[in-house]
Amino acid sequence: MHGRGPDRDGSVRVGGRDEGERLGAAELGAELGERATLVQFSSAFCAPCRATRRVLHEVAGLVPGIAHVEIDAEARLELVRALDIVSTPTVLVLDAEGRVVRRAAGQPRKADVIAALGEAV
Repeated sequence: MHGRGPDRDGSVRVGGRDEGERLGAAELGAELGERATLVQFSSAFCAPCRATRRVLHEVAGLVPGIAHVEIDAEARLELVRALDIVSTPTVLVLDAEGRVVRRAAGQPRKADVIAALGEAV
């Protein structure tokens, strides 16, 4: 899991498949999507988090069976540490069983989110 996140120039790097990590409604505080779930870790004063929220909400509305869950990183430090979240926004793409199949740090583009969902569904 280490080594993922924004490059020094601020560009977004997308990590590959995370083996063994699995999240459910108990950890997320919300139900998983029928086909996939977009989990966004945000913080209060994070401008890119607002833009990321809009992108993920739009994608979840376009693709049937997709849920968008936003988590306040500051309020869920134990989960942040367990998942090695080092910056906000960080987006995890979960498959229908709650397995983390993709992760990205930084503000994602809509096309990249849709492409990542292809691995989850």
